[in-house]
Amino acid sequence: MKITVTHVSKEIHGVKVLKCVTMTLEGGAVYGFLGRNGSGKTMMMRAICGLISLTEGRIEIDGRVLGKGLDFPGDMGMLLETPVFLPERTGYENLRLLAAIRGKITPEEIVSALEQVGLSAEDRRKVRKYSLGMRQRLGIACAIMEPPKLLVLDEPFNGLDEGGCRMLRELICRHREEGCLILLACHDREELESLSDHIYKVDGGVFTQVR
Repeated sequence: MKITVTHVSKEIHGVKVLKCVTMTLEGGAVYGFLGRNGSGKTMMMRAICGLISLTEGRIEIDGRVLGKGLDFPGDMGMLLETPVFLPERTGYENLRLLAAIRGKITPEEIVSALEQVGLSAEDRRKVRKYSLGMRQRLGIACAIMEPPKLLVLDEPFNGLDEGGCRMLRELICRHREEGCLILLACHDREELESLSDHIYKVDGGVFTQVR
């Protein structure tokens, strides 16, 4: 997969939250977005996922313009902000209901995604009884249950214990080796630098490549 971002700007209530962003992103690499809260990291991720309209510029996915004949990138998994699930359903039931929307994901793939993040399809606890770390693991499972070519992870380490962080590092590295294009935003600079092939510093909606 190749994503080309050209002169992208986004204005909300008269304020530019993205300012003439230009970048090229390709599969088989991790692109780290480093910046403070409100700097524009999540907004850029939302734009690439097709979740917001642009004020200026364009985004192309493998040569097709997002928003003009292409609503969303294909084969995409994402974890944006805090994942929300039905509290009275189990983790497996939540993923099964989400998988039914597109009808492309098998029960075996759901079970595999849960196992990869350290959860079990046999766990009968309702999500309302999950810890913060378990909810985060479930959000990651949701992002990978349909094998993605684009994986968008916004603060994925939130709430994870040491074992969960190790699991996520291994998962990111494995998907990169399989050719996935990964976007990663993380407050922990050391973590971001260790995982990313390329890094963009984000400040006031301006993206500057520093590696």
